[in-house]
Amino acid sequence: MPLHAATPPHAEGQLDTGDSHRIAWAPGGNPDGRPVVLLHAGLGSGRSRSAPRFFDPARWRIVSFDQRGCGRSEPHAGDTPAALADNTTDHLVADIERLREHLGIGRWSVFGYSSGCTLALVYAEAFPDRVASLLLAGVTMTRSTEIDWLYRGIAPLFPEAFARFRAGAPAGTDEHRLVEAYRDLLADPDPTVREHAARDFHGWEAASALVRPGGTFPEAWRDARYRLGRARLCTHYFTHRSFLADDQVLRDLDRIRHLPCTMVHGQLDLEAPLVSAWELKRA
Repeated sequence: MPLHAATPPHAEGQLDTGDSHRIAWAPGGNPDGRPVVLLHAGLGSGRSRSAPRFFDPARWRIVSFDQRGCGRSEPHAGDTPAALADNTTDHLVADIERLREHLGIGRWSVFGYSSGCTLALVYAEAFPDRVASLLLAGVTMTRSTEIDWLYRGIAPLFPEAFARFRAGAPAGTDEHRLVEAYRDLLADPDPTVREHAARDFHGWEAASALVRPGGTFPEAWRDARYRLGRARLCTHYFTHRSFLADDQVLRDLDRIRHLPCTMVHGQLDLEAPLVSAWELKRA
């Protein structure tokens, strides 16, 4: 199925969160259409150019925004580690609800991809009366097993890339603590150390993301500020297990069991184990 044509947003703005952040947002599509909020994949990745094209702009009111610390939101984690302050999953959930209120939307569908899938589930469980339906792709619940899968479990599939990833951490680092080691390198006072760590971190991410023949390195990853910000946010969240209890999504599922939900997970999508989508479906 082809994507819909790209359409420019009708407005752009920044929403003051009331603490240390300002969230950049941009609605598109039909202002009178069915509202949907897009929760972007990849902590620190910012708004997706392709995700709005999944939705017919004549039928949908499409709300995109940059999560804390990335994209056009301020402060940016590629500029300052201060962007990691007041930056947890609970803060992101509050931002979604604050944006809904700001736009005067009663209920909306919630689309989440990869890490945005986890955020969509947690938001819906916190505010089930504000969610019309869930659309989830690249299904994750960001449990410890999923984090371990991404940074160690798939290592046998990419031994050469994993060896480079390990070599980028300080000598003797336990392979179970690589994310923490990179978090510390990304906070080093030496900008050369930070840049090298951000490159090595994304080198490993590319191994699983570009598994298909002919896959291309995302253009945004070529930008040093983007790489540093994204790597900082990923390691910040994953060393804290996304600030969630390990069973939180499944534990609170009764709150959203009544909501319509569509899940899509590609069999060759290695960013999360397929068993997560299966377990969520069964629950």
